[in-house]
Amino acid sequence: MTDPRRTLRTLVLVTATTFALAACQSTPTTPPLLDLPPASASVAPDLERWWTTFNDPTLTALMDEALAHNLDLRAAMVRVDLARSNVLLAQSYLYPSMNLGVDSRRNRMTLVGSQPLPENFNPTNNDYLVGLRASYEVDLWGRYRNGASAARSELLATEYARQTVRTAVAAETARAYFGLLAADAELAMLRDTLQSRDETVALQVDLYQAGLIGDYDLQRAQAERAAVAANVAVAERAVGTYETALAAIVGRSPREVFAARIARDLTQVRLLGVPEVPSGLPSDLLERRPDIRQVEAQLAAASLRIDAARAQYFPLLSLTASYGSESAALANLFSTPALAWGIGASLLQPLIGLKAIEANVEAETARREAAVVSYTQTVQSAFRETRDALIANRSTRDALAAQTERAQKLKASLELAELRYRSGYSGYIDVLDAQRQLLQAQTLQILAARDVRFALIDLAKAMGGGWDYLMPH
Repeated sequence: MTDPRRTLRTLVLVTATTFALAACQSTPTTPPLLDLPPASASVAPDLERWWTTFNDPTLTALMDEALAHNLDLRAAMVRVDLARSNVLLAQSYLYPSMNLGVDSRRNRMTLVGSQPLPENFNPTNNDYLVGLRASYEVDLWGRYRNGASAARSELLATEYARQTVRTAVAAETARAYFGLLAADAELAMLRDTLQSRDETVALQVDLYQAGLIGDYDLQRAQAERAAVAANVAVAERAVGTYETALAAIVGRSPREVFAARIARDLTQVRLLGVPEVPSGLPSDLLERRPDIRQVEAQLAAASLRIDAARAQYFPLLSLTASYGSESAALANLFSTPALAWGIGASLLQPLIGLKAIEANVEAETARREAAVVSYTQTVQSAFRETRDALIANRSTRDALAAQTERAQKLKASLELAELRYRSGYSGYIDVLDAQRQLLQAQTLQILAARDVRFALIDLAKAMGGGWDYLMPH
């Protein structure tokens, strides 16, 4: 005949073993291995403050202003502070709680109840109590420990998110600055051209009045002057737009954004000088990109949340203790006879509501799967952006060289067209055509110089430039 006590012990042992084995399960926090391209850069570039390679004090000053006052960065810092508070909250569950209680009560019992009271019994009584109460939930299965670790990973992810915003703000500041310089250069060129067109129109008017040219040549000169004047208006609008954008990016007040006064050097030569950076794919790109490290931390947090949710299946062990004094008379509250204390322990095993726990585990598992997909997408985007930036960094420099040569050739062509016109070998239409082509070539040269700067900015951003990527995990 089976011994029921032995059966009970076996059942308890099997249950305890099952709980222990289940509690030992943990979800991996490391990101999945991906098929990555080999590194091709012989020297890893130092891009923490990449904008200083331009040797432009105005850009450096604007960058310092943006990194100190940009509103997106300030909002990201607030999110970091919030995540840090969540870590402190999660860690608080790992420690006992203790409270000081002071109670005072005065009660009166009924004299006409079902139980008769003795004569001369005073139905009114007082009760005074002061004492410490402590409680502690033993984290046997890692529910709170994993929750605190998840909160720390989320804090780290938030910090990396702030660094991602920092790299974006640095890139936006530089793009707006060089866009402004290009607009300045184009506006200055167009104003010079407009002045030249005014002089040409005045000359053509004199020739027309002298009967040396007809209506056609005069009207063509006036039309070319009007076209340049229209381009001046467009360039002035572009300058104003860049000024407003830059004032907003660096975090200035609404009044300063409306005024949009950006002190800068208007010399076009600054725009045409381009620094060199090592080309190629760095071997530590995954470490350099804060957005990749952000999703890594989010993936780790999601994994730990699964373990914390799974721990809700298991019993909760709570310990309680109290120590104090209780007396009917306030004068005797702190006397030795009034001493009162107690200790206790409780074990609570969920029996009903397991479906809710299961649903929570499944939800956290789904969030982890989403984090895995997000990690893969982020790494994919990082390598795509880096490749595009490497190609642009090379091709835009080639385009600038070609546009510079074209502008030089067309300038010489204009001089020949003017000489031929003054000598009577060609009509004024050839001069207008040469002027128009030179103006277009000079405009495209400025835009090509701007695009070289933009490509270098995109390359620095794609390689994680703009923050200290050596900061600890």
